Amino acid sequence: MPKISERRFVRFIFRNRDVEGLYTERKNAHKYPTEVVNGFFRVMALIRNAVDERDLRAFRSLNYESLKGNRSHQNSLRLNQQWRLIVERHEDESGRVLWIIDIEDYH
Repeated sequence: MPKISERRFVRFIFRNRDVEGLYTERKNAHKYPTEVVNGFFRVMALIRNAVDERDLRAFRSLNYESLKGNRSHQNSLRLNQQWRLIVERHEDESGRVLWIIDIEDYH
């Protein structure tokens, strides 16, 4: 069995039930434009396959960036020109965890 890199996102956790429902059952899809829902599933597929945040940064279209101010502990990933997926990186006894915080309208 290959050794998993220490930097690997072993898993992700949803911190918002609405976003988790969208991911698991496509619940609440009506709350977002179709383009945002499609972008969300595209970005989640990339997160699932990412070894670490460098993989996410490599996709320039995601515009993976740190937020500023009182949200400097969070990052955003572009779903479309207007909407972003907000995430936080954490570590626990099992390794690296990416918290999926919310989907936000940036305009």
